[in-house]
Amino acid sequence: MRLNLPNSRSIIETILVLLLLLALLFALYDVLKVFFGVFTFALIFSVSFATPYERLANAMGQRRKLASTLYAIVLIIIVALPVVYIVSAMGRHIKDVIQAYADIQTKGLPPLPETLTGLPFVGSGMEDFWKHLQENPQEALMGYETQIRLVLHRIVTGSAGVLGTALQFVLGIVISAILLAGGDKVMRPVKTTLQHLLGRRDGLLLLDAATHAIKGVSIGVMGTAFVAAFISWIGFVFAGLHFKILLCALVFFLVLIQVGPLLVWLPLVIILAVDGHTGTAIFAAIYGLFVMLIDAVLKPVLIAKSGGKLPFLVLFIGVVGGLAAWGFTGMFKGAIILALFYTLFNSWLERRSMTMKPAAEPGAGEFI
Repeated sequence: MRLNLPNSRSIIETILVLLLLLALLFALYDVLKVFFGVFTFALIFSVSFATPYERLANAMGQRRKLASTLYAIVLIIIVALPVVYIVSAMGRHIKDVIQAYADIQTKGLPPLPETLTGLPFVGSGMEDFWKHLQENPQEALMGYETQIRLVLHRIVTGSAGVLGTALQFVLGIVISAILLAGGDKVMRPVKTTLQHLLGRRDGLLLLDAATHAIKGVSIGVMGTAFVAAFISWIGFVFAGLHFKILLCALVFFLVLIQVGPLLVWLPLVIILAVDGHTGTAIFAAIYGLFVMLIDAVLKPVLIAKSGGKLPFLVLFIGVVGGLAAWGFTGMFKGAIILALFYTLFNSWLERRSMTMKPAAEPGAGEFI
């Protein structure tokens, strides 16, 4: 068999072009992977707030840039206030922590308050352990080194993660404002690409499924954050706590980024118990568990109910699986992936059924 040189040369050139394109895609991934979290938040905000933004732009006489600026400022203030409060609170108390550490080094551990030692069931055990810790700290903590290091590591990485997520939120809001100001012109290349690759019908179906998935997860996450903050505010009022609005803002922000309300309610319980408000501390502990239960149950229900035509189970599996795999942004990624797979699978089934319809159906007594 003679070798067709022009055809062989064209195959080699095609392979080289594909390899070059693959190398460019890998390089593009390395460049953009730092911004994946920011782009994810930008996509979430732009899809979730598209309708309110259009109403704002219409109210401002279609001055879209001015509407985008106002939209970005309002959302950044909502996100930034809790973070500023956390940082300022940490800055105020860091000197107290350093001073307390110096006092412990010179004078030893202080005795436990009577409110803690007098607690039922656990008070005597806490008092015995504390006395052992005062007399011989190394022996008392022996065997707990790994747990202590793990807790400290979680505190440090958790604080850094909260600040990093807040920064991604802010950058995502700014980029989403730019996308919203562009309007349909921004989505035109995406629609054209999907229609070119998958056909007009399937391309629009995929885009619609991804939009419904993002809206469903956004409504679920933000709705749960609002409900958790409101219910927490009721609990703060009954407990007679100060700074209720700031505490509610913290609950909203921590639930929004999937850290949960535990970081607000647990310190409150400890502070109330140390200050001698045992009854209020017990109420806060029970009420905090109730808020965490609402956070765990309400979120998947709202997400699934807000997914448009997408089934409950598809969005639920996508949200839970994505959250386990990739964290906060994984909820949106998992929901989008499952929604796209479900849409493509249904489209394939419809096409198969359409191609099988013209075939003659077997009569009675016939076999296939």
